[in-house]
Amino acid sequence: MEALNSYAAPAAGDHEAPFDIPTDLLIGKAWQEGDSRKRIEVVNPSTGGVLTTIADGTIEDGLACVAAAYDAGPAWAATAPRKRAEILVKCWERMMANAEWLAQLISLENGKSLPDARGEVGYAAEFFRWYAEEAVRINGELSISPAGANRIMVQYQPIGVSLLITPWNFPAAMATRKMAPALAAGCTVILKPATETPLTALAIAQIMLEAGVPAGAVNVINTSNASGVCGAMLHDSRVRKLSFTGSTEVGRILLRQCADQVLSASMELGGNAPFLVLDDADLDAAIEGAMIAKMRNAGEACTAANRFYVQRGIYGAFTAKLVERMGALKVGPGYDAATECGAMINQDAIDKIEMLVADAELRGARVLLGGKTPHGNGYFYPPTVIADIHPDSAILSTEVFGPVAPITPFDDVEEAIRLANATEFGLAAYVFTGDLKKGLAISERIEAGMVALNRGLVSDAAAPFGGVKQSGLGREGSHHGLHEYTEAKYIAVSW
Repeated sequence: MEALNSYAAPAAGDHEAPFDIPTDLLIGKAWQEGDSRKRIEVVNPSTGGVLTTIADGTIEDGLACVAAAYDAGPAWAATAPRKRAEILVKCWERMMANAEWLAQLISLENGKSLPDARGEVGYAAEFFRWYAEEAVRINGELSISPAGANRIMVQYQPIGVSLLITPWNFPAAMATRKMAPALAAGCTVILKPATETPLTALAIAQIMLEAGVPAGAVNVINTSNASGVCGAMLHDSRVRKLSFTGSTEVGRILLRQCADQVLSASMELGGNAPFLVLDDADLDAAIEGAMIAKMRNAGEACTAANRFYVQRGIYGAFTAKLVERMGALKVGPGYDAATECGAMINQDAIDKIEMLVADAELRGARVLLGGKTPHGNGYFYPPTVIADIHPDSAILSTEVFGPVAPITPFDDVEEAIRLANATEFGLAAYVFTGDLKKGLAISERIEAGMVALNRGLVSDAAAPFGGVKQSGLGREGSHHGLHEYTEAKYIAVSW
C-alpha cells in the first residue's frame, strides 16, 4: 500500500529510515491525496522551517473514512481475540525496532528533547503490548437473578466505529493510547491527529499496516477544517464513539455535538496540577520529582506540575535548589543530543507563556530565573521560576504548558489541600512527604483523578489515566481503557 506523496525523514544515526513516511490520507485500503489543491505545512519548532506538507482532508474525505471503518467493522469484530492480540504484538515489536528513528521524528516535528522523545516512544509502544494482553481477557459475567427466575448473562461487545482526536504534545503516545484499546476491543477507528505533529501518527499508521492491521480498521485524516470535518463525522449515525484529548474548551464543544447522536464520549482535557511539598519531605527527592513533573516535555504536558505549593519550613531551600537545577538545563533544538529543554510548539505557545509571566510580575511576583524569550530562530522559552505569586494571578488558574514553575508557600496541610483543590480542573496532583500515612490521607482528599505520591511521574499503560471535574470523562490505559470501547449486553436466559 504505497502513498502518492511521502516524506523522507532522516535516518537516526546508524539506524536507517524503515520507509518514507506517507503524507496523504489513509482511507480504507489506500493512501489518498485528499484535496489536491491544498496542502498543510508541517513546521520544525526548533528552526521555524517547513519540514514537508501533508494532505488536507475535506468533509467528504472524513465521511469516506467513516464508510471504510464501518465496512471493515464486522470482520474485525469477528476476528478472534488471539489474532487481534498477535497483530498488536507485532505493532509493538515494529515500533520498538524503529524506536530511535521514531524519537528523532518526534523531535523534528514537535521540538521536544531526544530523551523525552525516546521516553515517549517506549511509553507509546507499551500500549500495543498491554492491550495485546488485554484483548484476550474481555471477560463476561454470569449470575443468577435474585428471584431465581433466570440467569443474568453479560457480554462486552465492541462499541463500533470510533473517532479518535489527538493533540500535538505526545503525537505517538496519544495515538496508541486510543488506537490500541479500540482495536483490542474489536472496534475500527478513524484517527485525526493534530496538524502540528502529523508525521509521527502517519508513520505509526504505516507500521500498523505492515504489522497486519487490515484495511479499513485504521483510517487517518488530517485537515485544516477540524471543526467541519469532525462535526460531520460525529453526526454520521455509523460513528458510535469519540475519544478526544485536548483543551477543556474544545472538549465542551465536542460533547455538545456528541449529544445530537447520543455518542459515547471519552474526554482527556486540561489540567492544572498542584505539586505539594511538606516540611518533612526529602528535599532531594522532591527536587527530582519536580524536575520530572515540571520539565518532562518542557512543561508541555497536561500532567505537568502547574502550581508549586511548598510548606514554609522548606520553602527557601526548595526554591533555591529548583532555581539551580532548572538554570542548569541546556535549551536547544530537540534533535540535538545535548538538549535538555526543547522548543515550544509554535509562537502562540510562546505568546501565552509570556502573557502569564507578565501578569504575575504585574501583580508583584519575583522572577528568580528566566522569564525572557531569547532572540533567534525557533520557538524557545527558557526554564523559569517565579516566587511570591499573588493569589489572583492568571498563572495559578491557567495551564501554563511551558517550562515555568510558580512557587507559593503554605503554612499547614489544610491550607495546602484548599489551595490544591481551588481549581475547576482535576487531572493530576503531586505530593511529597516523609510520612506515608499523611501522604495517603492528603492524596485521598485532593480532587484529582491521579495522584503521584513521592514521585514525579504518574503515567503508566497499566494504570487508569484520566481526571475529575472539568479535566475529563472516562479513563485511558489499564483494563478501564478497554471498556471505554465496549458496550455491556445483558441476556436473560433460563435453563
